[in-house]
Formats: sequence, C-alpha cells, structure tokens
Amino acid sequence: MDYRVAVVQFEPKLLDLVTNLQTIERLLDSVEADLIVLPELATCGYVFNTQDEVNSVSEDPENGDSVKLIENISSKKDCSIIYGYAEKASNGIYNSAMLVNPDGTKYSYRKTHLFAEEKKFFLPGDSGFQVKEAKHGVKVGLMICFDWQFPESARSLALNGAQIICHPANLVLPWCQQAMITRSLENRVFSITCNRTGLERNGEKELYFTGMSQVLGTKGEILVRTGEDTEEIAIVTINPELALNKEVTQYNSVFDDRRTEIYNLD
Repeated sequence: MDYRVAVVQFEPKLLDLVTNLQTIERLLDSVEADLIVLPELATCGYVFNTQDEVNSVSEDPENGDSVKLIENISSKKDCSIIYGYAEKASNGIYNSAMLVNPDGTKYSYRKTHLFAEEKKFFLPGDSGFQVKEAKHGVKVGLMICFDWQFPESARSLALNGAQIICHPANLVLPWCQQAMITRSLENRVFSITCNRTGLERNGEKELYFTGMSQVLGTKGEILVRTGEDTEEIAIVTINPELALNKEVTQYNSVFDDRRTEIYNLD
C-alpha cells in the first residue's frame, strides 16, 4: 500500500490561537497526503509563565476552534491529521494530541511523561498508549515529545498493533531525533516526529527548539528529515504493511524473542 505521510514543521506564536490556526490552515492548504502530523502544542506555543496563560489557550476537545478547523480541513482534503493542543478537561489541563479522521472520528491522547515545567501547568496523562485507525484503516499510535525518553512508550504502542508511531514534539534536548531511530528499529515500526522550530521567549524565560522533524522506516532509516530553523513541509510515501513484519532474521523476531519472565519492568 502506498501511503503518503507528511510532517509540517513551523513556529507557533505563544498565546496566539488565532494566528496559529491561520498558519496551520495556510500550510495545510498545499499538502496532499493521507496522514499529516503537526507539532506538540501547535495551537498555542510552549513557554508559559503562569497557569492563567495556559488556561487562556486551552480548548474543549469536542468544540474548540482548533478541532473545528482541523475537522473541516480533514474532511475537505480527505486526510487524517494529528496536532498538539492544550486540552481543557473538567479536572484541569492536559498536554494533548488529537487524531482527526476524514470520516469524522477523532481521538485525543494525553501526554504521559511531562517534561520540566510542564509539570507546573499540565496534569499527567491518563489516556494510556492506545492504537487507533487513521485513513484507510492504518493503525497509528500517539506519543508526545518527552515520551521518547521512555522505551516503554513506543513498545506499548507497537505491542498494541501500531504500524506508525506519530510523535508531535517541542524538542529542546539534542538526543531525540537519534533516539527515535532506535525506537523504530527495536519495534519495527514507522515513526513520524514533527517538531517545532524557533526561539520562544516569555519574559526572562526562553527556549530554542531543534527542528529536524523526520519520518523513519521500520529499520530506523531516515526517509526524510527537515532543517533546524525552517518552516518546512516534508512528504514521503511509505508502505505501512511493512510494519507487520517483526523479523530481524529468519530465526529472530523483535516480539517473539522477548524473555518477559526475565525482565524487571517494575
């Protein structure tokens, strides 16, 4: 199966939902793909100083401005879209990523492993690592940014049947892009890391984001990688069915050869 996947790397503007949604609409207008992945917190920026700031850009996952726009684009362009946003819930705010499909189905994943000051503003995710169907029934699993640090994240998604791991990110540490090569290789899955770019300031705080969004093959090969500082769209055609083959050699399988009775995973 030929399946076109895209990463859309750009620089969200802090606390500016309107501008960010306009940017997303502009960028997606030219993209022809089956599955499109946008960065973590693509709708609102990242470097927060107060809970009030986070609250001001949080959105209801059912009827927020972001999901309405993405649903419209997904339907019009007949594609699945994954984007990061601040999810407003009855008990607080989650750092979440939404999968929206052209048939109207959608699913929101809540970030499991919060990074640095995220712990001040967001609740730890409680959705777990579930696998959902995107366009054409392709099985995708969602994880967000710092989830990469924990091999259990990708392994859980792979064991649950993910063919593609979709990974919206706001990366500031220098290791993730290379680490995801191992995550794809050790699980024999495709992975799509969509990072943001730019230097974001809020008062005395600032963070530089590393860009280099990428699509990786099931053996960890880099199929495409963007630049560090560019607003950039990268599209590549993959065959998701390759992720169903877990063999390393004719004698070895990344799943069947596991010795779960030996491991200490507590």
